[in-house]
Order: sequence, then structure tokens, then C-alpha cells
Amino acid sequence: MHRPRRTRIIATLGPASDNFEMIKKLSEAGADVFRLNMSHGDHATTTKLYNIVREVEKETGRPIGVLADLQGPKLRIGEFSGGSIDLETGQTFILDMIDTPGDEKRVQLPHPEIYEAVQPNTELLLNDGKIRLLIDKVEKQKITTTVKVGGELSNRKGVNVPSAILPLAALTEKDKKDLSFALDLGVDWIALSFVQRPEDVKEARNLVDGRASIMAKIEKPSAVHAIDEIIALSDGVMVARGDMGVEMPMEQVPPKQKKIIRHARRAGIPAVVATQMLESMITSPVPTRAEVSDVANAVFDGADAIMLSAESAAGMYPEEAVSMMNRIALSIEREPSYRRMLNRDSTMPEATTADAISAAAKQVAKTIEAQAIVCYTGSGSTALRASRERPQAPLLVLTPNIGTARRLALVWGLNCVYSQDAVNFQDMIDKACTVCHEYGYAAIDDRIVIMAGMPFGTPGKTNVLRISRVQNSHVKI
Repeated sequence: MHRPRRTRIIATLGPASDNFEMIKKLSEAGADVFRLNMSHGDHATTTKLYNIVREVEKETGRPIGVLADLQGPKLRIGEFSGGSIDLETGQTFILDMIDTPGDEKRVQLPHPEIYEAVQPNTELLLNDGKIRLLIDKVEKQKITTTVKVGGELSNRKGVNVPSAILPLAALTEKDKKDLSFALDLGVDWIALSFVQRPEDVKEARNLVDGRASIMAKIEKPSAVHAIDEIIALSDGVMVARGDMGVEMPMEQVPPKQKKIIRHARRAGIPAVVATQMLESMITSPVPTRAEVSDVANAVFDGADAIMLSAESAAGMYPEEAVSMMNRIALSIEREPSYRRMLNRDSTMPEATTADAISAAAKQVAKTIEAQAIVCYTGSGSTALRASRERPQAPLLVLTPNIGTARRLALVWGLNCVYSQDAVNFQDMIDKACTVCHEYGYAAIDDRIVIMAGMPFGTPGKTNVLRISRVQNSHVKI
């Protein structure tokens, strides 16, 4: 049950990982959370994958989180009469609302929101930024541009507008249907795409209504600028480097990644790093050295979780990709410099009892060389505070809420056990000692540190710090 690795791994499910045997292999290789990509597959397929994850969870005895990733608005050009064209640098190219096939001079852009938001002397990016257009003139249904970077352009390629906040909601009608379906299914996290401003997260939170945690995907420059306001409204953030690397200069992505992780940790919410982490393993059994360094840097940055996309969903080597990510994270976490970097970015506790207890638990565990820190939690808030401190001792979470256990599966260092709540102080100690012993965290007579709240079962009441020696007692957990 215990994973020595603190950084968590999210694996996307898809055609390469759509059966019980493979999903179990991915879990055993190190996947802590599974991502369901709502951009692909129908609801029947998604239901099948979700049910298999729950079967694997039951067999392994380890709570597994499930994240549903909403598609968000997709901005695309129309089609060309010949299927594709070649744009030459310096030529004039027009985007308009006319619903006819395009040619070398023009193509349809059926998104009136873009015409409202853009201005002359700003850029439009097509085909993941491979084509760059500089806007010369904006009319109500026509944008005249000069091609700055040309190349082949084919049907229905994507459009990015990096310099503008578009008058578009983050949730399309498709997203709302997918959201309702995912919540009824019972997913633990909702990943929200196309976040431009804090109001996008507010809208999603109203619709989710506490039935799942919300992860804001940070992929647009406007979201980076409003990162603290978005973090304040979110339960987690994802550094979605795909679109981020299109909408801003690529060399700015690494420092933005570090900034987002740092701000999320300061706020006490998990941060996920995603996109192209082991991209070459879609077709190769081993990654490139650069990809290994990329994953390592995300771990060094203190990310709570690192994510595989097509590598595990559609690649030829899904199990090997998860195993490789697991090995990289383990290797980095054993480096002395990793601990120094975590301590360098440590956050000051707020003036609350819960934060004081969490900070004290880390220090006490280090001083007495405790084998584990045990957190009792119902809502998950105690465990999140403990994780934010990044203690050296393993973190064991006992919760009577299976939903909490699954949701915390992507948080740094948290090993969750679904158990009955303690009924009194002695039961609290006995349960903690029994679990630590049975799961191999501590031997008889080892010391552990316990964090809890009294009265038991009251959310947000972390007010107890206890040092205990593990005794040969067996209580029902």
C-alpha cells in the first residue's frame, strides 16, 4: 500500500489502456490517479473506464483518484477547397465569416468573439503556433493579416489568440453535459480548460456544487497574470504546458511553471505539471534524455503530481511510461538537493491552530526521528496542511470518507487509508499505531506523530498533536 515516492503520477486512459489488466498494471507501476479525457470517447466508454478503475481500486486496496478533463471551447478555422494550402511569409491572408471553402487568399473563421476581441498589430496563431499572422485590419466579419511565419495549413486547424481575453465562457454546452455526466459518475476531480479569469472558476464551482474538486488548467497568459485570484477559487491547478507554450514564448514556460507551483504550494492546494513529459514514449520504449530532465525538473520544483497524456492513453508502451516516470521521481526524491529545494520554498504557517499543528508535526517528527506522521481527516483539510509542509517522515492519512481518500490521491506524499473514525482519544492512538504497523510504516516501539481534531468528526478542527510509540495492539480500522 505504501509508496515511497512522494510525487504523484496521473495517467490518462484511452485505447491503449482500456481494460482491467492494463489499468491494474498501470496502478502497480505507479499511477495514483487516472485521467478521463472528455475530448475523446463517448459517455459509454468513459463509464466503462471509470468502473474498471473502481474494480482495480477494490482489488489493490489503495484509494485511486479519477480526474475528468473537460474539453473547453475549441477555436478552429474552416476548410479549404483542396484540403490544405501553403502560406508564404509576407503574403496577405484574410479570415472571414463566409461559410465557403477557403483558398490561398482566405478561409472562414466562424468565431465572432475573436473579431470583437482582437486589434491591429497583434498576432493570431494557427495550427499550434506553427503559422503566425500579424493583424493589419479588423472589421466586423473580416480580419486582414500579413503572414509572419508561413507553411502548410490544412482543414479545421486550431486558432490561438494570445494577446486577448475572449468573451467566451470556459464551459461550452458540451462541457456542461459532460460535467453533469462526470459528477453523476462519481469522479473526484474536474479539470477545467480554457480558464482566462477567476470568473470562469466561479461558474464551474456553482455547477459542481461541492460534488467534486476543481482543478483549473493554467494555459493562457491571462490566467497566469491572475494566478493568485484563480488559485484562491480552485482546489488545485494544472500547468497545462501545451497551449501555454503556444500562447506565450516557449522560453517563458519553465519560469511560469515554477511560479505556478510555488504559488499553489503557498496557498496549500496541489499543483500538477502536464503535457509532453515523456512524449517520445508514445512510440519508443525509452524516453529522450531531455524528457527525463523535464520530469526531474517538475519533481525538483515541488509539483504534487506529474501527468502522462497520450503516452498512457494511446502509446505503444503505457506501462513502461508510468514505470519510467515512477523511477525518475524516486531517483530525484532521494537526492539531498531535492530536500534542500523543498525547504528553500517552504511557506510560513498562517496564524491558525491547524497551521501551527501542521508545522509543529513536521519539526517534532524530524527531531525525534518519527517513522511516520498520521493525519486524521474527514474533509481533507488537515492532510493538505500536512502535505504543504513537505515533511521528511511519511504521511499516512486516515479518513472515514472514501471520497476524501480518492481526492487526496494526487496530493504530494499522502498515503490514504479508508477507515472508521476514532471514537475517543485512546482509539485514535490505537488505530494510528495499528495502521502504521500493519502497513509497514513503523515497527513495534517506533515513534509516530499523530495529528487530529477534537471533537472527532468535526471538519477543520485540527487541534491535537500526539507522540506515540507503536504497541502490539490490533484494533479494527
